[in-house]
Amino acid sequence: MTNEKPTEYLRFNLVFRMQHIVLFITFFLLAFTGWSLKYPEPTLQHAGWWIRLWGGAKSAGIIHKAAGVTMIFVFVWHVLYMLYLLGTGKTKFNTTTTIVPVPKDVQDAVQNFLYFFGLGKTKPRYGRFTYLQKFDYWAVFWGMGIIGLSGLALAFPTKAQYLFPSWSVNWIWELLTVLHSDEALLAIVFILFIHFYDEHLKWEKFPMSMLWITGKMSMEEFKHEHPLEYELELKENPGFAGKQKNS
Repeated sequence: MTNEKPTEYLRFNLVFRMQHIVLFITFFLLAFTGWSLKYPEPTLQHAGWWIRLWGGAKSAGIIHKAAGVTMIFVFVWHVLYMLYLLGTGKTKFNTTTTIVPVPKDVQDAVQNFLYFFGLGKTKPRYGRFTYLQKFDYWAVFWGMGIIGLSGLALAFPTKAQYLFPSWSVNWIWELLTVLHSDEALLAIVFILFIHFYDEHLKWEKFPMSMLWITGKMSMEEFKHEHPLEYELELKENPGFAGKQKNS
């Protein structure tokens, strides 16, 4: 038996990494094909080449629908998996490690902004997730509610029409189209400019963090980015071996 301290910390297990990879692939397929379907006219010089890249509107539509259904599947899979972890006691609520927003997240956000603008002297000390990571996570639930449901209705209009009252027929489809398109654009912008920077393009992580593939981060990075979780690990399991905690 060795007392050697671990050099890496297992932050995400294989199931979480698989869910993230499927979400990542389907998101970009939806973004690329969705944008081509939004401007499908082959005569448009700035957009025609993009729809042709996907084999035309018909094939782009098939890819878009398949990716959308797959994304909904992995979303449901994730929710059921989280319920399984809670139900079996493999994860427990702890304010330091939970993905659920807590009052400290508001304090962290204010403290971080004050530090960023030179009005505060110290950065906030984070637990397992930062306030921005929590926002990033729960935004998926908001997005799936708007993009997912509107997408299903637009993909299967003959079935969805029975869900809407007759007095809405003159405007409901236009509303669903706007909701689906604009919320998708918001998601794309957020992922490209906020998520990518925060998780990959910061100077200390550039050009990419391998966490989403390996599930591991160095112990030094762990202590620096999530000091409260690190201290909790030491308290509960001195000399811990980097076991995964789900919360």
